[in-house]
Amino acid sequence: MNEIYLIGLGNPGKKYSKSRHNIGFLVLENLSKKYNANFLLKDKLKSSCSEFKINDSTYRLFLPNTFMNNSGDAVRAIVDWYKINLDQLFIIVDDKDLPLGKIRFRKKGSSGGHNGLKSIIEQLQTQNFNRIRIGIGSPTSIKGANTFNTISHVLGNISLEEKSILDKVYERIIESLEQLNTKKEEYIINELNSFDKDLI
Repeated sequence: MNEIYLIGLGNPGKKYSKSRHNIGFLVLENLSKKYNANFLLKDKLKSSCSEFKINDSTYRLFLPNTFMNNSGDAVRAIVDWYKINLDQLFIIVDDKDLPLGKIRFRKKGSSGGHNGLKSIIEQLQTQNFNRIRIGIGSPTSIKGANTFNTISHVLGNISLEEKSILDKVYERIIESLEQLNTKKEEYIINELNSFDKDLI
């Protein structure tokens, strides 16, 4: 696997840049910065793209500019343009059903109600693609009601307290992504799924 394709999910624009829903963007922005690479907008890929090498592997990073609910449009364009084998593709996404700071690497599965994943599954016509889900915790319930304010939770900005936890998460994920070609995938999956923010 000499080429690795990483797609972070989020919403384009300054308004959303620090929101919980943009964690996929934040991970890849941190990774790109580490290798002094910049994101450039490529209209045909409906994404901003960054590219660099780690050892002998080319890493291509993408931040879709399609808005979360249409992420599949950008993923489809990227897969078609590069003729990607889905084993080389890794989607990084937030998950409100996981506790804050928990990481889940899965090789396939349903959208779990996540609109970005749902859009990708519809466009690729398969659930068999790698996804790394990052827990943002569930929204607090609205006082006196049985409803949860999901939209304002996922689109709300990450607090300083959350950021200190998530910075450790980003670091752990970046270390694993850097080793995709040198370590067995099972090892990386296990490493991420057993990550415990409290043991750092």
